[in-house]
Amino acid sequence: MTTSPLILCLFLLLVPPHAAAGGVGGKWKLLLSNVGISAMHMQLLHTDRVIMFDRTDFGPSNISLPDGRCRRDPNDKALPLDCTAHSVEYDVAANSIRPLTVLTDVWCSSGAVSPDGSLVQAGGFNDGDHAVRTYKPCPTCDWEELRNGLSQRRWYATSQILPDGRQIIVGGRRQFNYEFYPKKSDGSYNLPFLVQTNDPRLENNLYPFVFLNTDGNLFIFANNRAILFDHTSSKVIRTYQTIPGGDPRNYPSTGSAVLLPLRSKTGAEVMVCGGAPKGAFIRANNGDFVKALDTCGRIRINDPNPQWVMETMPVGRVMGDMLLLPDGNVLIINGAGTGTAGWEMGRSPVLSPVLYYPNKPFGLRFEVQNPTSTPRMYHSAAILLRDGRVLIGGSNPHIYYNFTNVKFPTDLTLESFSPSYLDPQFAYLRPRILTPVSESIFGYGQQVTVRFSIPPGQLDKGSITVTMIAPSFATHSFSMSQRLLVLDRGDVTPVGRSTYRIRVGLPGSGNLAPAGYYLLFVVHRDIPSEGIWIRIN
Repeated sequence: MTTSPLILCLFLLLVPPHAAAGGVGGKWKLLLSNVGISAMHMQLLHTDRVIMFDRTDFGPSNISLPDGRCRRDPNDKALPLDCTAHSVEYDVAANSIRPLTVLTDVWCSSGAVSPDGSLVQAGGFNDGDHAVRTYKPCPTCDWEELRNGLSQRRWYATSQILPDGRQIIVGGRRQFNYEFYPKKSDGSYNLPFLVQTNDPRLENNLYPFVFLNTDGNLFIFANNRAILFDHTSSKVIRTYQTIPGGDPRNYPSTGSAVLLPLRSKTGAEVMVCGGAPKGAFIRANNGDFVKALDTCGRIRINDPNPQWVMETMPVGRVMGDMLLLPDGNVLIINGAGTGTAGWEMGRSPVLSPVLYYPNKPFGLRFEVQNPTSTPRMYHSAAILLRDGRVLIGGSNPHIYYNFTNVKFPTDLTLESFSPSYLDPQFAYLRPRILTPVSESIFGYGQQVTVRFSIPPGQLDKGSITVTMIAPSFATHSFSMSQRLLVLDRGDVTPVGRSTYRIRVGLPGSGNLAPAGYYLLFVVHRDIPSEGIWIRIN
């Protein structure tokens, strides 16, 4: 018996795309076999270029600085005269690399994109621990450095962009305080919570998970618990219960966390996943690599009595990355199944990403994706691109660039992972944004008409959503300043053959969306368009 084209078409319209894909999906592609450095830190800019860097005291990288330039640093214990680059700019469209010059050590630093689109990057190691570096996007631009831009040394700290356009830099190794950049006044401010969450000799509160709440306060998670913090008055507004089980989730236990998609009529919700159990770091030092945590906790941070709700991932994961996708789902990627973060401390690479569907029923939210063949261990990173792919690079679990005679060689490759929504079989559902044009500028609370097209006869009006995503600074399993907003929408109206318009309301304040560049997507039946850049002034 044969199935008529009409019946098949109706079936495809009724079945969600991820179900039609057979439950396992996603495609991997090697983009470049050698970008010259290990992509330890990554940030997408509104020029569709990605800034990557590792550290300056690795020894020589695999890419030379241009025009015979060299970096001279008598404090560099590995190579005082270094003519190789430790930062590169990746052109997504051209699939090409341009070397950049960093003068001070950027190892284990943080960053955020300022409202004008510049990457402002803070701290690091050795001669870079007080430095602030700025990269202004242009075809020939390079890093500009302010060696004493910070009041305190910042190594393993977290940056978060604030409603007023500044960034707050929280914590760091042996730093139980925070500061701002640009500064309104010199100095830093004590944060006793970081003392309280510091495990002696282990720490477990480095790279704290920091999220901007919808009320302008900060949700700060460190070790195994969290606070809601008013950074304008240095006051703790709320103390949350310890995550069930009490295991640490921050570096070096190194789980990951994400602020789930924000909607105007629902409160903010944070999800923390994976990491290494108590004592894992000491045990790994002794050659005992214990299983990574397989639990995730979700908490609605503005509820009157917020409680952690625990879920179990298909597999334990330490050093994983959590990324918000345009369709509102979460990708969990990279990392290891045993051990912890640190030099040679991880084993059992987890090669299969997992998709998490926040709005599915409890127990049905995780879906294992197709695996890569490349381990992404300590010092790997992942970011979302405008076309919906995920860019993955890095893995350098050694003190130097070690390519042989080690369990997990230094990796200089660059890969992409295409979620199943990019599969050609769903091209018949994919929207294309016609207006506004990319780089359009809007104000808070503005009503914006989005015109888009969909292949003839395929529109499902009720499934249309418009999302906007703040590109994040990714390093050490945390995507700083990452947030996704589902915009309020009006009716979908036809304006031509297979062409439609929808009015959406942009966020009303910097508490919801700090000023700057965002990726805007139209999503139809779980299939996103290619994004466009918009700027909120």
